[in-house]
Amino acid sequence: MLDNYGTPTIDLFRGEGIYLFDSLGNRYLDLLGGIATSLLGHAHPAVVKAVSTQMATLSHVSNLYVHPNGIALAEKLTHMTGGGRVFFCNSGAEANEAAIKIARLTGKSRIIATEGAFHGRTTGSLSLTGQPSKRLPFEPLLPGVTHVPFGDVSAMETALLDGDVSMVILEAIQGEAGVILPPTGYLREVRALTTKYGALLACDEVQGGMGRTGEWFSYQHEGITPDIVTIAKGLGGGLPLGALVAVTIEAQLFTPGSHGSTFGGNPVTCAAALATIEVIENSGMLQSNAQLGVLLKSKIESIPGIAEVRGQGLWVGMDVEKAPEVAKELQSMGVLVNAAGPRTLRLAPAFIITEAHIEEFVTSLEAAIRKVSI
Repeated sequence: MLDNYGTPTIDLFRGEGIYLFDSLGNRYLDLLGGIATSLLGHAHPAVVKAVSTQMATLSHVSNLYVHPNGIALAEKLTHMTGGGRVFFCNSGAEANEAAIKIARLTGKSRIIATEGAFHGRTTGSLSLTGQPSKRLPFEPLLPGVTHVPFGDVSAMETALLDGDVSMVILEAIQGEAGVILPPTGYLREVRALTTKYGALLACDEVQGGMGRTGEWFSYQHEGITPDIVTIAKGLGGGLPLGALVAVTIEAQLFTPGSHGSTFGGNPVTCAAALATIEVIENSGMLQSNAQLGVLLKSKIESIPGIAEVRGQGLWVGMDVEKAPEVAKELQSMGVLVNAAGPRTLRLAPAFIITEAHIEEFVTSLEAAIRKVSI
């Protein structure tokens, strides 16, 4: 393989529930969930059954035709968002690329994004990403993209005042930046500004969506209605699936031939998504995610060496010295987390996590910090 991921330190052989196993049989408590992707853990019976049944029935037809799973999932997503139309793709970057194309169809040329944001690594989505270390090696990127500080309403209005803005895109909670929450009311004020100045508002829910924060989508905590919602990661329950939901009529600008995706929304991935949503609904996971998130944060806050804990539901970031070293030590202890920066650890566990799993993690985290600090 190319070296864009570096050399992996472990090889993962199988998964069962919230645990992963390497080829030597070592067990790992998975607190990252494939980066907010495996919402029901690994090898969940409902997802396995749905995917196996669908593979034996119809695996792929392309988007020249329609299939029942695609219609059913589109109906689910429009119900969950209050939206009108859905475009299926394979990843979050592709969903955000579709948002860029819709923005261009408004006839306006500029897009506003936020500093620290992560919207993908394709050329278009990277243009929206507000992290210079990821952008600079590949410039020049798309013209007409302005980045403003996340959470700064005044800076947002100043950028909108310049005119010709087709879309504002932001994460309601910034994931790759370390699970950063904006000030309360920020989303409501941005929604009011985009309406005032005639720009679309797109909410990137690739990491924060599908119930992780205790609502189906993280923007719903502020009671707003965006024009566009982009979704991926957890949507497919572990399979590659992304979607753009055009919530308002202003965002429904695609016409036949405007855009496409050969594998987007194929019968198998849609079956996995429908099974995942059904389990979340029937198991009351939106409510339990919120409750377990409060418990998880409170336990972490009590650990010496933790400077700050942030997050909502089962999406948590924490500041700790030597975060990569702590993550490496945790891995050696059989716990998988993500070092999102030199001082930041990130958690995005499966929704099947229990209080016992949280206790297991907290005990290991405290020991890892203590060992790294010596």
